[in-house]
Amino acid sequence: MLSNELRHATSPYLLQHADNPVHWQLWSAATLALATRLDRPILLSIGYAACHWCHVMAHESFEDPAVAALMNASFVNVKVDREERPDIDHIYMTALHAMGQQGGWPLTMLLAPDGAAIWGGTYFPPHRAHGRPSFTEVLHHFARAWRDQRPALLEQAGHFPTLARAQPHTTPALDNAEAAPWAERLATAFDPVNGGFRGAPKFPNAPVLDFMLRADAHFGISSARKAVITTLERMCLGGIYDHLRGGFARYSVDERWLVPHFEKMLYDNAQLIDVLTRAWQITGAALFKTHVAETIDWIAAEMTAPEGAFHASLDADSEGVEGRFYLWNREEILSLLGPEAAARFCDLYDVTAHGNFHDEGTGAPVNILNRLSNGADNDVTMFGIDAMKTQLLTARNRRTPPGCDDKVLADWNGMMITVLAHAATAFQRPDWLAMARRAACFVCESMSSQDPNLPPLGHSWRAGKVQHPGLATDQVFMLQAVLALHEARAAPAPSDTGATTWLGWAEGLAKAIDSHFYDAATRKLAQASLGAGDVPLRLCPTEDDAIPNPHGPLVEALIQLAAHTGNDAWLSRARRWLDDLSSTVATQPLRHCGMLSASLYAEHVAEVTISGLQQESLRVSALASRHDGRIVINGPQTDAPAQAIVCIQQTCALPVTDPDAMLNLIAAPRKAQPAS
Repeated sequence: MLSNELRHATSPYLLQHADNPVHWQLWSAATLALATRLDRPILLSIGYAACHWCHVMAHESFEDPAVAALMNASFVNVKVDREERPDIDHIYMTALHAMGQQGGWPLTMLLAPDGAAIWGGTYFPPHRAHGRPSFTEVLHHFARAWRDQRPALLEQAGHFPTLARAQPHTTPALDNAEAAPWAERLATAFDPVNGGFRGAPKFPNAPVLDFMLRADAHFGISSARKAVITTLERMCLGGIYDHLRGGFARYSVDERWLVPHFEKMLYDNAQLIDVLTRAWQITGAALFKTHVAETIDWIAAEMTAPEGAFHASLDADSEGVEGRFYLWNREEILSLLGPEAAARFCDLYDVTAHGNFHDEGTGAPVNILNRLSNGADNDVTMFGIDAMKTQLLTARNRRTPPGCDDKVLADWNGMMITVLAHAATAFQRPDWLAMARRAACFVCESMSSQDPNLPPLGHSWRAGKVQHPGLATDQVFMLQAVLALHEARAAPAPSDTGATTWLGWAEGLAKAIDSHFYDAATRKLAQASLGAGDVPLRLCPTEDDAIPNPHGPLVEALIQLAAHTGNDAWLSRARRWLDDLSSTVATQPLRHCGMLSASLYAEHVAEVTISGLQQESLRVSALASRHDGRIVINGPQTDAPAQAIVCIQQTCALPVTDPDAMLNLIAAPRKAQPAS
């Protein structure tokens, strides 16, 4: 007799469904064996805690005893948290796309007992609407088809393994010179007024923004730079940004960045902190500096676990209504601030009696705070605005907050640790570096595996337990993180982890990536490790998603590791990855912005070795320069005066002792003159 097994989970998303009348099973090899033994198809439902429509389908269908009875009678029902198992999610999202359907969450898939995909969709309503069949219609149809038309269904499922077919390796075809016209082409696709790709909805697309800034740095593409700066300005002013607490929502449903989908994800904010830091280094704009600081303050206050690592996300909903926590009516602000102060605040943040949005629960007019009508030049520190924001935030904190998915994901933490280290050195904030170090110590200590058959780091941690073997992204993004901490000279990693330095951790992770994730047939990184026992297909994706594909970050990390260790074998490995992915990137360049960025990095990186006495002035200046074009190497502590040697493409300039001279060499690598 089956029962709901989600009570054994640690994922907040899975625990939300632990009381459903559905007999949910956890994804595992044992569950696939159970489906085979019972001779039932699998109904797979994939979602995540911050997903609004996942909650809607749960309330409409999974909490309904009649619907649950249909599910329990004919299917083995499996619930997956896509953030805990992105490898499983990617397999079935790829299958859905191969069926010609648009992806999204909740993801609903019908599988053969061995896990082969038969058919799928996303959200299904409780009653037929908008051309979608009802969920009960889907259940009845496939229960009958499994009984009466099984051979046809199994034939359809037989196409499933072709998703993993190895692509033949072809001659490298990527030419970095082509990156300039690609960046220019991207710039023409951007909305010249609002930024972002034209139309709605609008997503941050951080890997694209990062590539465009790098292309501008290398080729001087002003149109790319302008498109990115406009996008970041409008995002910072728009409702997608939380103007009281800091942090960006997942995306905007309109073309102006006004109305967000209110969930806040750790990975979005990590990437935007990094891009905003680069934009500030280019422009010096106070708007970008302020939003970096406010977003990191929010991470510290609301997204940091007691152990020091970072939570995954905040839900879009509170009190069952999307966005309610963040919305205001004018009368409420008047009562909190008083007429004179409220008038100033409302004028600046677009608050009116008729509102710019409607509460989805009551239909009442409400306001999303934004500064889109006032522009980036309006000084919000005037007239006591900061004090007003503090008053409103205090009042907002008395509301029912959105749910927090407090699991710790190694890859998303790696991204945040890396950007905190970069921002700490750019803005000279040692407290941010301390945040990064503390999180990295937790991941390295508490999420490490002692099993040689498993990757060094697990994927997900919650309630004292590590769940699921680590993925390629976990190892790669944490490799970047420990290298960033080594470069910033953060205190060494704890000695009881088996590696006494961040560099020791980096070498161990780099070796493990090759041994656990390199797929010889495709010459790519597999998403799941070679030893993963519950993955029906081992896919090797290369395209960027909401986060960069790990191939590009791995190339950059290996180049850095070679520089810091003096071991050119890592540099050779980085070049081999570039060669192996070259033809793939050249075929679809705009889907591989992370690899394009890595290719530019490999061609133009500047190694800055600082040695001698009293290095601090040179070191601080070097670390504060844009990190997409330099590696700062800790040289020997000699008795000579401090000096920096800048090397570009195995050619070194004469030593310099002046920070400005050093920065000129870093910023203009092609102008570096070799030593005689």
